[in-house]
Amino acid sequence: MDRPPDRIRTPDQRLRVFVSSTLKELAAERKSARTAIERLHLAPVMFELGARPHPPRSLYRAYLEQSDVFVGLYWNRYGWVAPGEEVSGLEDEYNLAPALPKLIYIREPADEREPRLTELLDRIRTDDGASFKYFANARELGRLIESDLATLLAERFDQSREDRPAAQQVDAAAEPVGSTLPAPLTPLIGRESEVDDVERMLRMPAIRMLTLTGPGGIGKSRLAIAAAERVGDEYTGGVTFVDLAPVREASLVVNAIAAALGVRDTGDAPLADKVVMAVRNRRLLLILDNVEQVLDAAPVFTTLLAAAPALTLLLTSRSLVRVSAERSFPVGPLELPQAGATASLDELRSTAAVALFVERVHAVKPDFELTESNAAAVVGICAALDGVPLAIELAAARIRSLSPATMLERLDRRLPLLVGGMRDRPERQQTLRRTIEWSTELLDAPERELLATLGVFAGGFFLEAAEAVADGSDGDVVTRLGNLVDNSLVREDDRDGFSHFSMLATVREYALEQLETDGRLDAVLERHVEYYIDLGRSIELELEGGRQRALVMRLAADKENLRAAERYLLDRSDWERAAEFAWTLYIYWWVGGLLGEVRGWMDEVLDADDPLTDRSRAIALYFTRAITFWQDPDGLVVGGLTESAELFRTVHEPGGEALARVSLALAQLAAEQPDVARADEQLEISLALFRQSGDLWGESMALVTLGRVGLFQNRVHGACNRFEESLAIARGQHDELGECIALHHLGWARLLLGELDVASGCFEQSLSIAARLAHDDGVAYGLEGLVAVAASTGRIARAGRLLGAAERLREESGLYNAPAFSFHQRLVDGIEAGPAAEQFATARSEGRLLTIGEAIGEALSEAVV
Repeated sequence: MDRPPDRIRTPDQRLRVFVSSTLKELAAERKSARTAIERLHLAPVMFELGARPHPPRSLYRAYLEQSDVFVGLYWNRYGWVAPGEEVSGLEDEYNLAPALPKLIYIREPADEREPRLTELLDRIRTDDGASFKYFANARELGRLIESDLATLLAERFDQSREDRPAAQQVDAAAEPVGSTLPAPLTPLIGRESEVDDVERMLRMPAIRMLTLTGPGGIGKSRLAIAAAERVGDEYTGGVTFVDLAPVREASLVVNAIAAALGVRDTGDAPLADKVVMAVRNRRLLLILDNVEQVLDAAPVFTTLLAAAPALTLLLTSRSLVRVSAERSFPVGPLELPQAGATASLDELRSTAAVALFVERVHAVKPDFELTESNAAAVVGICAALDGVPLAIELAAARIRSLSPATMLERLDRRLPLLVGGMRDRPERQQTLRRTIEWSTELLDAPERELLATLGVFAGGFFLEAAEAVADGSDGDVVTRLGNLVDNSLVREDDRDGFSHFSMLATVREYALEQLETDGRLDAVLERHVEYYIDLGRSIELELEGGRQRALVMRLAADKENLRAAERYLLDRSDWERAAEFAWTLYIYWWVGGLLGEVRGWMDEVLDADDPLTDRSRAIALYFTRAITFWQDPDGLVVGGLTESAELFRTVHEPGGEALARVSLALAQLAAEQPDVARADEQLEISLALFRQSGDLWGESMALVTLGRVGLFQNRVHGACNRFEESLAIARGQHDELGECIALHHLGWARLLLGELDVASGCFEQSLSIAARLAHDDGVAYGLEGLVAVAASTGRIARAGRLLGAAERLREESGLYNAPAFSFHQRLVDGIEAGPAAEQFATARSEGRLLTIGEAIGEALSEAVV
């Protein structure tokens, strides 16, 4: 039956709002629109991968058919026109929604708006069924959408209520019906908060269909049963569990439900009608387990909900059903011990993943205990298995033949190890391989091919990377990736407005095996490496400018892939590309605290027996010498940096030569007998080279180092001038790293001049920037600068707490051996030799208990904004 065009359903029935826009230019606006829609407790209809530039027509047609309001967002781009089509997806979405109320929002000012979009907007302005407004930014858009939707709903609610058929009345006097819940054989471990959340949602009258989503083996069914046990007393019509795992045809779902409810199929009436009759007057909780393979049965679920006002459906599925009444609850892995943290045995035992492992081990080895000697291995096993309950249970089953340490050692090949699960498990769950294979049976061939291809990614990936690495595959990568997300084989999360994807380690290993079996592994690995090499080249200069922070955060999310790409090149003795790739991402390695790892890579390059190009050797020498400029017992640093600079000159790369000379100057300053004159000479050459090549970032770094020479020579005012010049350049380039460095140095110069308030402001600003960049070294330096300010003004407790926090940060981040360009130690020595030494020591110990975030907050608590 067609829905009347003027009807709007009330919010508790989940009015659905379709959002149409282009992807990349309006990503922030889409996010704001979604927030506004959800704030009204409505359902935004947006593609699960975020906005898609060219979704298949059938997909967005299906979404539009289920929607109640159309929201259009437009700016400059018209969108992609698919082969064989006459209009873009953007215009087609508008054309396919003639009967929906339309709220149109146009961003101004426009910058080179495409002609076809201008034509579309002219047509929209003449559409009596559409209202349109202009907006300037994402925040304003969110306010407009929220206000307009609320007004629209209010205007149409009364008419909707008049049209609505009388609701079926629930028989409140119905006798309670017995539960058909399976009786769990083991306790539920580590899901207390999730059970609470699901229970709370099941008690909300507005939620009548709740789907627990997650990959196979994550514990969806067990969670559903536990939550149902909690709320069972409220369902006077009973709680019924329906196992759909054996059902492979949507048409047979009614039969399964009927069997679970005790409805007989006598043939005298359609079975579906009998089921409706059986549930329509009951306050019933119906649990439908393993729905993913029968998603086409969605009309059955909606029919039941419409016929039975007191019915609630609780589903478990690897995919959402995608009907208007559905609310989702993603089920994630179990809690793992915090990486790098020191925990007692009691704390480890209370961590969900470890607790599950120990409990399941007791089933096969009752005398097993978590001890100091095996705790690290047990934690490692749980972490290696991503906290996935099924994986942990399968691992625990092997404890009879493998000690935790041996098991952990062998977990680099997870899938072959994890066999032999409990015989009362469904067959598909007796090994992880079977679990994953069972999941992939639901995919078509191109989707399985894409899943295998994605196995080359380490630690997650962005959409653009997936499209590049899957190059040459048949079909639309975006759509197929969406299906993998829907089937819980790939996980999606939001990273600063971008969709980021990942796979459980066990799924990734399975995917890689399939890739190798197909004979495609080498080709896909090469595409993976080429993508990241091209990425490095394309953003090398941008890392020095206004996009620095965003790019650093983006690269941090791709850190494991960057490592994998470099490792691939080194393992194949591809020294030239290995050096080039490392060089393009120099700023990221620095900010991310990964230069030590890069040094190890470049040691491999230098140790190779193969001849190196001049440029590759120059890069490798730089990375292996520049980061150890303060320790040169054998004279290798100065010699290596000198050679690096000369090689960069030979290949006509002035920026590389200038950077090598800056590091050479630092090495000369850090020598046991500082050679200030030669350092100054190197820096003047460097500054000239940077200026000749127009490298403002390099010029800023050279100026900072020249200022350091000035401090060595006790020319503090001259040093201040250099630091101010560097700061001005960094700010002009929106270079946050350069600004952080210049401010820190300027703070010390001002402190030496006795300008404590100015120095404090410089350190505070530097610390704030370092925190935004997640630059641990910069954070430690900022804390140490503020230690000096506090010590200079007699605030002993503050100085001690900040010093303790800085020391802990340096120790935990591996920065404690780095030379601190800081004068705080002499002030600390003075306090420790004085009457406040005990107070200082106590505060220092307290500071070591602070997290990084707490320390930064305390350090900036006195900042004047």
